[in-house]
Amino acid sequence: MKIAIVGCGLIGAAAARHLAKAEHQVLVIGPGEPEDKRRHQDVFASHYDEGRITRRLATDAFWSDVSSAAIDRYAQIEAESGIPFHTPCGAMMSGKTGAAFTEAARATRTARRIRSEALTDDVLADRLPFFDFPPDFTGFLEGDGAGHISPRALVTAQITAARRYGAVIVPQAAMGLSEHASGVTIHTAQGSHDADIALLCTGAMTDHLAPRALHQQVYARTVALFEVDPPEAARLSAMPTLVYRWPGDSAEPYLLPPIRYPNGKTYLKLGDDPVDVELHTPADIADWFRSGGNAAVRDHLAARLRQLMPDLAIQAVKMDACVTTFTPSGRPVIDWLSPRVAAASGGNGAGAKCSDELGRLGAVLCTGGNDPQLSHTTWTDI
Repeated sequence: MKIAIVGCGLIGAAAARHLAKAEHQVLVIGPGEPEDKRRHQDVFASHYDEGRITRRLATDAFWSDVSSAAIDRYAQIEAESGIPFHTPCGAMMSGKTGAAFTEAARATRTARRIRSEALTDDVLADRLPFFDFPPDFTGFLEGDGAGHISPRALVTAQITAARRYGAVIVPQAAMGLSEHASGVTIHTAQGSHDADIALLCTGAMTDHLAPRALHQQVYARTVALFEVDPPEAARLSAMPTLVYRWPGDSAEPYLLPPIRYPNGKTYLKLGDDPVDVELHTPADIADWFRSGGNAAVRDHLAARLRQLMPDLAIQAVKMDACVTTFTPSGRPVIDWLSPRVAAASGGNGAGAKCSDELGRLGAVLCTGGNDPQLSHTTWTDI
């Protein structure tokens, strides 16, 4: 059976590796990273970055389960590809002691027996002195592979391994598809490609290609990157990744420790848009990526970081644009949309760390297999 994976991002690359390793005939259709985002006129993706948090702990057991499954395979992916992408520096979720966010994390920690330390007050301050948390705060500090990944390198690793197992990569953007009695044809600007079935792993663009809409909501996101010099990066060498909720605030900012970027500079990265701005069309999405982000959100994030890390020695601040894609269920859709077209889409802001497992589930679906997690990822017409 010839399976076309449409989309060459985190989930698509993972599905390609799993299918090719199982000796299926795999065709991956999707462009690589643009050389110049500001001038690029084709489709975009959000994995053109060096930092995403990875952790087993979550406030939802589904995301904990799929993340744990993916983390357990990181070393295997690195070995199969020869490409490192994982930094196990630790991760922490923290919030006001007894608050709903904190207790939801505690419940998952208990139910899934996630190895972590519960730190409070003076112990929290002593262990992580670079953070200035308010009183009566609890942090769950997780090791066991938690930390951060380079999404850019993870995609490269997955595609490299998939190629070694026989997958064919077509670095072109899909413009549409058509189903017929003998299979499905994927159309690009350069030509057409036939397969028996297709798996759409096209993220924010899925509703614009799919035979039935997933009813995803695509939101513009701005991330702020705070440059630090080598001495400051060394001072923060014990810093874990962090997701936190400030008392009286519904936002959940996420922060990554110093990471070296391709330009040779080292940045802390913070994300947390105060307002959801929805992007409705492919043109909206492309324009947003080309914009480079929202300066007002960048400044909002800078103020947040000063509140959390008042002693941080920042050399410069820059920003970048990406998107998050949400489904009505709050979980990914990994399901058939028509007799020959399936989808694996909808990271809901949590998909990078567990993308290998989401891709594996897409592979299971396409080959007629069964997995209990697929019961959580069904498509529902609204």
